[in-house]
Amino acid sequence: MSTIPYSDDVLDPSVSLLQLADVSKVLEVPKARVEQMLRDRQLLAVKRNRVPGVPEVFLDARGGQIVKGLPGLLAVLHDGGYQDEEILKWLFEEDPSLPGTPAEALHGDLMREVIRRAQAMAF
Repeated sequence: MSTIPYSDDVLDPSVSLLQLADVSKVLEVPKARVEQMLRDRQLLAVKRNRVPGVPEVFLDARGGQIVKGLPGLLAVLHDGGYQDEEILKWLFEEDPSLPGTPAEALHGDLMREVIRRAQAMAF
């Protein structure tokens, strides 16, 4: 089994992270499945204080799933040559044309706009 991929913590300390065990509880899957999601690049994790964590905003706690559109968005950006740290910086950078950050916009009506922008950046 390969190692769990994680990035350096390039996020603002105010960004809430969930440890992998907590992610597995929210998604109602075994921790090994969360680790596989990270290896498959359906999720991204950072290592904060020597502990891997997933940004809480990547999850829809009400639905017990990954935010709709996130895996596809990550695939587009990875295919476009972006590294995990660059993707995380972009997702959590305030965007004046969105209400907040692209990561926050994935939860609302602007999800398709965020994906469209990622496609334009990647190609």
